[in-house]
Amino acid sequence: MLACLLSQTGRFPEKSLGMTDHTPPTDPSDTPSVSAEKRISEILGSEQAGLGSNVLAFASLEGVSVRDGHAHVSLATSRDNVSRVEPIRPHVEAEIARIPGLTGATISLTAHRATTPPPANAPSAPAGGGHRPFNLGGQSRNAASRHAPETLLPGVKAVVAVASGKGGVGKSTTAVNLAAGLAKQGVRTGLLDADIYGPSLPRMLGKNARPEVVDGRIIPIEAWGLKSMSIGYLVDEHQAMIWRGPMVMGALTQFLGEVDWGELDVLVIDMPPGTGDAQLTLAQKLGAKMAKGGAVIVSTPQDIALLDARRGVSMFERMETPILGVVENMSYFCCPNCNHRTELFGHGGAQEEAKRLGVPFLGEIPLLADIRASGDDGTPIILSAPDSEAAHAYTALASTIAAALAASDEKASS
Repeated sequence: MLACLLSQTGRFPEKSLGMTDHTPPTDPSDTPSVSAEKRISEILGSEQAGLGSNVLAFASLEGVSVRDGHAHVSLATSRDNVSRVEPIRPHVEAEIARIPGLTGATISLTAHRATTPPPANAPSAPAGGGHRPFNLGGQSRNAASRHAPETLLPGVKAVVAVASGKGGVGKSTTAVNLAAGLAKQGVRTGLLDADIYGPSLPRMLGKNARPEVVDGRIIPIEAWGLKSMSIGYLVDEHQAMIWRGPMVMGALTQFLGEVDWGELDVLVIDMPPGTGDAQLTLAQKLGAKMAKGGAVIVSTPQDIALLDARRGVSMFERMETPILGVVENMSYFCCPNCNHRTELFGHGGAQEEAKRLGVPFLGEIPLLADIRASGDDGTPIILSAPDSEAAHAYTALASTIAAALAASDEKASS
């Protein structure tokens, strides 16, 4: 469990620097928060008078955050070891507070009950507890029941995953414009940024607000007719998320189970690149809702990108997730001065691959400077320039997905 990320106002703090689930890196850094974390780790690992050993011999470092010059250190320990650490805690806090750039320090101890083998006839515990990086408070159910697959996204009819086998192919831009296009057509739409390490949703939607928490549930940020959530809303834009896999999976599970999405026709998920833990976790937990939606695979035309797109299709097929189709992004470039068309990355590769795989081809998205500029400016091009070539391409994509969702809904109700 990490130290609570909430302020007393019920909002996430404006900055929560240095969140990490392990001892900070030992490489030198000029970044103040990273340097502070390194020094904090050294202090915790040094021998303390009256203990005869270092703090980390009796506790593990779970998290460090630095806000407004105050360091918050979260340590996990056993109930037996609390009595060993508690007497010297004030001394260690004072030593940490003397680090240049810090004005104070607070050490929080989390004591875990020692585990004992369950009785032979005891029922097995349901899966889904795991890590909870965000301490939201107001939770009455245990972690397992709270994150059981059948309890996730209760008001969401279908999930559409926008995925790619690799990064840099324009997946996030496609996801944002697809979601905005669906909302524009009257589809009640949510958008989840599942890329914990590289969140881009706040910038692309033009939102930097911190979400509120009401009764232990995060209220999604609304923008352009969408309900949205991203780790980027919770941390500073320049902060690196130094988290191991279990923490990432815990954050994603909380975004599914502890965000008040309300009633939605579809939740569009901007997936992280690749075919790893995040993709498997989401596919397993949301299998039934993804079966009513499906996966959109984004690729550029060249062979090296298509190899990875092929792996993405294969993974979703193995997870029994419908493949809604393949999008060829950056399909061609038109010179804004002379309108000469240049196929920088080749052309038609994604369409040929879709045909070979036996999945629908969802269209071509051109490579245009205006698409890049709209993302940087925080307004999806499908809304900022609805008559543009790019907007027409995204509108056609949204119409195709909306039709597929309507057909799936009709099939389920018949």
